[in-house]
Amino acid sequence: MLDVLVIGGGNAALCAALMAREAGASVMLLEASPKAWRGGNSVHTRNLRCMHDEPQDVLTEAYPEEEYWQDLLKVTGGITDEGLARHAIRESSTCRGWMIKHGVRFQNSLSGTLHLSRTNAFFLGGGKALVNAYFRSAENLGVDIRYDTKVDRLELVHGEFRAAYVGNQRIEAKACVVASGGFESNREWLREAWGQHNGEWVADNFLIRGTRFNMGVLLKDMLASGADRIGDPAQCHAVAIDARAPLYDGGICTRVDCVSLGIVVNKNAERFYDEGEDFWPKRYAIWGRLVAFQPGQTGYSIIDAKAVGRFMPPVFPGEKADSLPQLARQVGLDVDAFMRTVDAYNAACRVGTFDHSVLDDCHTEGLTPAKTHWARPLDTAPYYAYALKPGITFTYLGVKIDERAAVHFGGQPSRNLFAAGEVSAGNVLGKGYLAGIGVTIGTAFGRIAGTQAARAALDTRVPQPVEGVLRAAA
Repeated sequence: MLDVLVIGGGNAALCAALMAREAGASVMLLEASPKAWRGGNSVHTRNLRCMHDEPQDVLTEAYPEEEYWQDLLKVTGGITDEGLARHAIRESSTCRGWMIKHGVRFQNSLSGTLHLSRTNAFFLGGGKALVNAYFRSAENLGVDIRYDTKVDRLELVHGEFRAAYVGNQRIEAKACVVASGGFESNREWLREAWGQHNGEWVADNFLIRGTRFNMGVLLKDMLASGADRIGDPAQCHAVAIDARAPLYDGGICTRVDCVSLGIVVNKNAERFYDEGEDFWPKRYAIWGRLVAFQPGQTGYSIIDAKAVGRFMPPVFPGEKADSLPQLARQVGLDVDAFMRTVDAYNAACRVGTFDHSVLDDCHTEGLTPAKTHWARPLDTAPYYAYALKPGITFTYLGVKIDERAAVHFGGQPSRNLFAAGEVSAGNVLGKGYLAGIGVTIGTAFGRIAGTQAARAALDTRVPQPVEGVLRAAA
């Protein structure tokens, strides 16, 4: 009988497959997509948020555990499991050597991302190169990889895994790792989760930044089979992206990163949130949700010439005009309403020393909502506008796991069913997001899940502490 079955083809699944195979288990990996689309949402990633206590090749200065934890605590509002979160944070400090051994290469931060050089290690070639390296390594190690293989359901008995079904085919294994993603591509489930707002079905206007294959089939199946649930189905990594982005697989290049350098208005030409609340890597993932609850799930990011060159430009050029009224006409906004909003903002700006790399003293006074940093009048032509839609990356509803990535049923860990990646990310991410932490969570618990699945398959010994397992694997 097969030792370990891994379901999924992204970063977490590949980490699990590699670790299980290195532990001596026979491993089969089932990827729902065709080979050309393999890798899930991981192909759209570009970096790993890393704890480190001193400079390391591509990482500058230090990013200690406590600072990392406080950053996460802030964006999640405390909706996180501290033990599991700190577990992932610590693992991020030791995994890069293992990643390099499996063909992953890192590079220095590029222009537009230099503020992340202390916290995030960037992959040379991005997420596509990451998953390709892992697939090559898995093939070389003898992992049996099967594409176009959609698992419909699991056979579970009292929380123990027995088999997976692909149509009528039953695949048995001694242990299983589910790393098949969330349900962000399942429009019906999104509709159910988000409901209506002012008579509009919010999710109907969502664009999917990542793969079309994450339908949440096994997440729903595990929950229906009694797996303990974690997270809110309406919480997710949702970014404001260019409204012209494709329905699927737009990736990072469709994100609009100039929000903190100007203002954002809705279809009524009204501002609705503080564009300068905090550094962009800590706030970009809230803007999808903010736009989702505006009329038509639409917003417009407005900047002037002073912002050009200070942000990573999206793949599509913005609307450009030599005057603000003309810009409003070009994007279909009421000119009078737009100019009232801009004039009020400009009059409220108190410009001190502008510095986009720090929380500067440029702010508004007497304006609601305020802009607390990087507030400068929109007064220098040409002017630009980017129409925004919510771009959903992955959902946070998942199954409850423990430090060994074991799926819980009725508060008890399964002996041989493990989960990693998006399907269990809600244990750490109750809401909000930090740039690069999705890869951290997938890498940490993917490696743990693979190690523990191999151990469950190969012997019946009591598992050693996870810290020891990871030290041995590093």
